[in-house]
Amino acid sequence: MQFTQGLHRAVQQHPEAIATVCGDRRQSFGQLRERVGKLAGGLAAQGLGPGDRIAILALNSDRYLEAYLAIAWLGAVVNPINFRWSAEEVTYSLNDSNSTAILLDDQFAAMASDIREKSPSVAHYFFQGDGDLPEGMVSTEAMIADSAAIDDAEASGDTLFGIFYTGGTTGRPKGVMLSHANLFSSGLALLSEGLLAEGAKGLHAAPMFHLADMMLTTCLVIRGGQHHFLPAFRPDSLLQMVASESITDLLLVPAMLQAIVGFEGAKQFDTTSVKSIMYGASPAAETLLDGVMNLFTSASLTQVYGMTETAAVMTVLPAATHLPENRQLGRLRSGGRSACHVQVRIVDDQDRERPRGEVGEIIARGPNLMQGYLNKPEASEEALKGGWMHTGDVGYMDDNGYVFIVDRKKDMIISGGENVYCAEVENAVLKHPAVAACAVIGIPCDDMGEKVHAAVVVKPDHTLELDELYAHCKQLVAGYKCPRSMNILDALPLSGAGKVLKTELRKPYWQDKERMVS
Repeated sequence: MQFTQGLHRAVQQHPEAIATVCGDRRQSFGQLRERVGKLAGGLAAQGLGPGDRIAILALNSDRYLEAYLAIAWLGAVVNPINFRWSAEEVTYSLNDSNSTAILLDDQFAAMASDIREKSPSVAHYFFQGDGDLPEGMVSTEAMIADSAAIDDAEASGDTLFGIFYTGGTTGRPKGVMLSHANLFSSGLALLSEGLLAEGAKGLHAAPMFHLADMMLTTCLVIRGGQHHFLPAFRPDSLLQMVASESITDLLLVPAMLQAIVGFEGAKQFDTTSVKSIMYGASPAAETLLDGVMNLFTSASLTQVYGMTETAAVMTVLPAATHLPENRQLGRLRSGGRSACHVQVRIVDDQDRERPRGEVGEIIARGPNLMQGYLNKPEASEEALKGGWMHTGDVGYMDDNGYVFIVDRKKDMIISGGENVYCAEVENAVLKHPAVAACAVIGIPCDDMGEKVHAAVVVKPDHTLELDELYAHCKQLVAGYKCPRSMNILDALPLSGAGKVLKTELRKPYWQDKERMVS
C-alpha cells in the first residue's frame, strides 16, 4: 500500500485522461506523473530525501496535490499545515516536526520571514504560487522545468507518510503520525462502500491540509479519478463549479452543507451531475439533510465518523439510511457501523466490552490506526492502550452494530468540522489581564454544529467585552478556536474535588437538544 500507487495505475490505464483541473490549468495523468517525478527530482537536488519532513502551507490547488505526491515519491514525510493557524501555531508545528523545508503559495509566502526567525530547522523555502518569486525562495515551477525526473522511492506500508497536527489538550497541537498503509486502508474502505465510481470527478472544497479532504484525495488517487480544486470554500463558487465541470463527488462538513442549502441562488445551478456526497466531522440535522437532498436530487449521502488518529474513518452511515422510507429505524442519528477495515467496541473504564445499548467509550482497532503522537510517548501509549484507539467519545451500539455518540470523554468542541480543545482556548483566555478564571465549552450553533463559548470570572475592578476577548485570543490561537460567545459569572461551578462542573455550564444550552454534543 503506497500513496503513489494509484497514479502509476492511472498512467498505465488512461494516461491521456484529465487528472487535474485548477482554474485554466488542465493536465493529463501522464503530465501529472512527469511533473511529480521532476518535482521530486528537484527536491532531491536540493538535498532532501527519504524521511525528511517537508511542510506545505497553501490554499487548495493542483500544486498542493503535486506536492503531496512528490513528497511521497521522494520517500519524505509531509507536514500539511492548517492555514487557519496563528503564526505561533505554524512555527510550533515546524519545530516539533523538525521540518527542514516548506512549500508556500502566494497567500502565505509573506510568512517566510517569520518562519526564518522562529523555526531554525527550516533550511529550504519553495514557492509554488503564480506571482513574483519572493526573495530567498526557490520556484517549484523552475525546479520542475530544470530537473530530471527521479524514480519513485516506492515508500509504502508502515513507512511514515505524514504528520497531521490536531489540537492539543494541554494547549499544544499533537502531531499524528500516519503511514502509507493507514491512509490507503481507509481509502479502500470508503471505496468498498460504493463511493467514487469509475470516472469520478471530485471537488476539493474542504481544506486539503485536513484529514477529511485527505480521504477524498486518497480515494481519487486510488481510483484514478479527476481532481478539481476550490482555493477556498464559497457556496456560490462550489455550485458554479459543480455545474460547469459536471462534478460527481463532494466531501463536505455540515457547516458547508448549511451554507450551500442556505445560499439564496442555489436552485439556479444544475447539480444533477453529483452522485455522491460524503459528510462528516460532525453530525447533520435531519432538516439540513433534507435540504441537501432537495438541492442535489441525484446524489446519495454518506456520513463518515472518524478522527485524525484513525486516518479519518471508523464508521460509515450508508446512503440507504438517509432515505425518507428508512428514517423510522432511527439510525440517522447514529454514526453508522464499523467500516470494513475496522473493529469497533464500546467498553468500560477497564476496557471490558459493554452490552449492546449500554454506554461506554468508543474504541477502534485496524490497519488505519496512527503510529502514535510525535514526540509524545506517554500520550501515544495512553491513546493506543492494548492496540486499540481510545477515542474519548462516549456512546453505545445497538443490536445491529450502529454506533450512537452521546458525549465526549475528551474536553473537545467540533466547530465547522474543526477540532477545538477547550484547554488550549482556556490557556489563551487566561492570559487576558482581566480574566481571573474561565471555562470553555461548546454550545449549539445552527451553522457550525457547535461554537466556542467562554464562561469567565473577571478580576475585581476590571471589565471585559466579547470583541476584546476575541481579539486577544486571535493573537494566540486560530480564529476558529476563539470564543464566539461569552458570559460573565461571579464564580465557576465546582465539584467537591474542586473541578469545574462543565455539565452545569452546558445544561442551559443543551437541555432541549436530543444530544449533548453536535
